[in-house]
Amino acid sequence: MSLIERAQELQPDLVRLRRSLHREPELGLVLPRTQEKVLTALEGLPLEITLGRDLSSVTAVLRGGREGGAVLLRGDMDALPVTERSGVDYASRTPGAMHACGHDLHTAGLVGAATLLAERRESLRGDVVFMFQPGEEGHNGASAMIAEGVLDAAGKPLDAAYALHVAANRLPGGVVATRPGTVTSASDTLTVTVRGRGGHGSSPCSALDPVPVACEIVTAIQTWVTRRFDIFDPVVVTVGSFHAGTQANVIPETAEFRATVRSYSEAAHERLIEGLPRLVRRIAAAHGAEAEADYAVMYPVTVNEPGEAAFALGTARELFGPAQAFQAPDPANGSEDFAFVLRHTPGAMLLVGAVPEGVDADTAPMNHAPEAVFDDRVLHRQAALLATLAERRLALGAAA
Repeated sequence: MSLIERAQELQPDLVRLRRSLHREPELGLVLPRTQEKVLTALEGLPLEITLGRDLSSVTAVLRGGREGGAVLLRGDMDALPVTERSGVDYASRTPGAMHACGHDLHTAGLVGAATLLAERRESLRGDVVFMFQPGEEGHNGASAMIAEGVLDAAGKPLDAAYALHVAANRLPGGVVATRPGTVTSASDTLTVTVRGRGGHGSSPCSALDPVPVACEIVTAIQTWVTRRFDIFDPVVVTVGSFHAGTQANVIPETAEFRATVRSYSEAAHERLIEGLPRLVRRIAAAHGAEAEADYAVMYPVTVNEPGEAAFALGTARELFGPAQAFQAPDPANGSEDFAFVLRHTPGAMLLVGAVPEGVDADTAPMNHAPEAVFDDRVLHRQAALLATLAERRLALGAAA
């Protein structure tokens, strides 16, 4: 029986696990129920399991029956603070939390890969590390697991690391995409507080109104990124939160806004870290006001090693057919803390379309939307692809 055929046999179990996870989403770094479900699903497999100390991670090592290197497979497990409106019968039962980014599929798919590889353990030419990670959504769970030793779990250097990410729109169901180099953007957060002097709304000349100063900073940022950065190495700054004052006729003392900052190269990333706070402070100073600019570096650019990206794409094409996998022309706009893993070891992240059958991929709700729906049918494909990547990469390393 081929690996993909065996994965299809596992499909009902993977669907049950995925839907159980979807009904009980958990946020952040501490996911006790999710961790328990993963451990239950892995019961009976010949794995060396280590639990996180400061987070609800699961690291499982499968020792191959033959000598060789080591490969890491990552699946993130946390949900988002989103109230679900998908309409599915297995929707979240936890108020204000939803698996709106498909991490429940990532977890179930990784369990499937562990099952497949455990059944083929005797022929594996090396070891596989399964990284079940909490806290991807802004909590940097990858770095926490790295600090706790996930990259050293096999007791030998990693040859490669791979991760999949499902997409609720744009990519047709089951289709795989990746690219060499930058595959997802860096993500930072800029928090600005403009301090003026409060007063009566009828006499702005007697106060120092921070609101127009903050507004000018917002528009200046948009101009700055279009004039100071190459259009072929783009930067995106979006102000998603702006707060000032409590009443129409009161000039407030402060105005605050927060922005997400995205970039696609290390060079652009470094310029943003230095340039944005300087721009904010100098515009405020021009108005006689003060501004605090807190630039929080979150996730770096996720960079696929070109050879690993080509290997992964070729594997997907062989497994599913040439029309089911392609090289993406551009990076994805989202960000990923798998970037930290790829800073330590070569590897690749791949996208897998999970748009439900009969739904237009171009108009389907996107990841993070409360209406997002991910198709269970891709679970066995995820499991088969991850398992095949690990098996073939270990064989390549042993033959080198």
